[in-house]
Amino acid sequence: MKDTLIVLSGGLDSVTLLYAERERVALAVTFDYGANHAAREIAAAAANTARLGIPHAVIPLSFIRERFRSSLLEGAAAVPDGHYAAENMKSTVVPFRNGIMLAIAAGLAESNGLARIALASHAGDHAIYPDCRPEFDAAMADAVRLGTWAGVLLDAPFAQADKAAIVRFGASLGVDFRETYSCYKGGAKHCGTCGTCTERREAFALAGVPDPTEYETTEPKGE
Repeated sequence: MKDTLIVLSGGLDSVTLLYAERERVALAVTFDYGANHAAREIAAAAANTARLGIPHAVIPLSFIRERFRSSLLEGAAAVPDGHYAAENMKSTVVPFRNGIMLAIAAGLAESNGLARIALASHAGDHAIYPDCRPEFDAAMADAVRLGTWAGVLLDAPFAQADKAAIVRFGASLGVDFRETYSCYKGGAKHCGTCGTCTERREAFALAGVPDPTEYETTEPKGE
């Protein structure tokens, strides 16, 4: 039954969820909020939805780049290198980004008669992002349910999985990880040193799955 809208960034997690949920997904939605890596994420999302024959919508949120402050909106040079645990990674927070996107997703789901929103939040999401925390997802799920006539469900199937588990699962589903994009700097190749590239490298290594990603550097910077 096609009852689901999926929030699809084009990254490793959401593309894996797309493949896992493909029998249920009626609409995949990517939000373009002007991030450094937006064009490459959107291209990855489009490639995977086309392959699976799933309708794909790109929703422009240009006001975020125009009005908000974050290194993700200020060019590659503004993005810090290192691990997410580092204090400087707070500069990559886009204030209330997920809250804004999920509110729009709720309206789109109800407008399209869809009972469920699938979100690729996972247990490895980082506390430096307030709108990635489990308590935020739970509160937003209540808001979406209470704020829609149909009581739309906000579902995070990967909530108990870490990124390595998602890599293993994606590999079992036949996901081509070369057609996913994560790097916060937005280059033709993943930089290999920003927080999300560091996490991506670690996930493949821990999963025991060959990493097909092309990185600008062969080794990550020290954590």
